[in-house]
Amino acid sequence: MEEKCTIRLMSVEDIEDVIVVEQDAFPVPWSREAFQNELTNNQFAHYLVVEVDGKVVGYCGVWVVIDEAHITNIAIHSNYRGKKFGEILLIHALDLAKTFGAKKMTLEVRVSNEIAKQLYEKLGFQSGGIRKKYYTDNLEDALIMWVMLNGNEAG
Repeated sequence: MEEKCTIRLMSVEDIEDVIVVEQDAFPVPWSREAFQNELTNNQFAHYLVVEVDGKVVGYCGVWVVIDEAHITNIAIHSNYRGKKFGEILLIHALDLAKTFGAKKMTLEVRVSNEIAKQLYEKLGFQSGGIRKKYYTDNLEDALIMWVMLNGNEAG
């Protein structure tokens, strides 16, 4: 049976659940304070969560500055990967950025993260360069990817 998910804006009440996803997904996870600051003090930040059966299993952060959007992080808990939740979440993030007037979106992804790169390419992102030694845990390079949000469907 295929699981259904709900995408909604993240609230401060979601931080504890998001921390669980963050710690599962990243070797250098963001702190509770970082998420608190993003949600309460950063006028450019917009966060979405994905819920399955009322449980937060993923999230995505987007900064929109003037006409440019930047994915700060996107993660799905490892127990819920491979079920298209990341793709659904990213499509919602693209739409959210458009509603705030973004014309293009960018993100960084580990050069070794083939699954994520395939998803981004599927949704129209293209390579735009390399950030050398971007990731602090192992100094891995990041691939910079961009997509135009010109009103066409992302996927």
